[in-house]
Amino acid sequence: MPLWSRSFSTTFSILLAACLVLLISNHSMGQEVVNGNVSSPTTAGTSAFARVIANQKIMESNLDLYERIQKVEIRKLSNEASAVETKVWRVFPSGAATTKIPLSPQSEPLSSPSYRSELEKLAKYLTWVAQDGAAQREAYAKLEHKRKERNDLIASTQEAFLFTRVGTEQRGDQVLVKYSMRPNPAFKPTTRNAIIFSKVRGVVWIEEHSGELAKIEGSVTEDISIAMFLAKVYKGSHFMQERYEFFPGIWFPSYEQFDFDGRKFLLPFSIHERTLYSAYKRVGPPSESIAQVRAELDKLPSK
Repeated sequence: MPLWSRSFSTTFSILLAACLVLLISNHSMGQEVVNGNVSSPTTAGTSAFARVIANQKIMESNLDLYERIQKVEIRKLSNEASAVETKVWRVFPSGAATTKIPLSPQSEPLSSPSYRSELEKLAKYLTWVAQDGAAQREAYAKLEHKRKERNDLIASTQEAFLFTRVGTEQRGDQVLVKYSMRPNPAFKPTTRNAIIFSKVRGVVWIEEHSGELAKIEGSVTEDISIAMFLAKVYKGSHFMQERYEFFPGIWFPSYEQFDFDGRKFLLPFSIHERTLYSAYKRVGPPSESIAQVRAELDKLPSK
């Protein structure tokens, strides 16, 4: 995926996380629909706000400790008959970075020499990043800077949307509370990325008992210019994500989809991606995971 479109997808991924903040923000709660009638605007208490934010932080922290399989299906055109390119990675958290090791479409290691080489590079990086030196501190500082930018963008969206409760849905043994999401007309974007929020509508589902974000869907309601107006994403583009409880009290994304149409310069483009996440496994921080990677290397054939 080109860098500019990857940046756009990343911004929408940020929106997914931001909805946890938006939903329980005292400033952005909308009106509640009860039996077809719109009630007075609802507000969330401090404890509810703290609970949902805490859940989001826990999930993000856990992603730094759990490896997973990421399978991406890329379709060049929107119709179902178009060819699909499948890319699969083993995603391994590695301290100040995330390592992606290519796998086969069946989620199996590629040729033994190449897979071993990837693991050796991972082991070398984990060994390095687990040390306490100036270079390592700089790497973690860059990571924290990116996280701060992301959190600042999330914070800027607290005025961006109005939510209306539209009912509940059952998903297995879970009760999901469903909210519609629409731009707040009083919201004034202060950054280029924040402008996207005023051009998106959607629906969010919150698991009733845990306060976890279970699902979100959104659509672009107006054309969006990106990359200094060198590209544009057209109205009608769509995104969604689902999350499940993979371990007791531990939620992760399981599926997400992006369907974007637009143009780059004067050439049209179409991005249709489906991503499935599976095989979550705790590996811990680099100081712990390095032993697991070395043990795995010991079991592989030597070069």
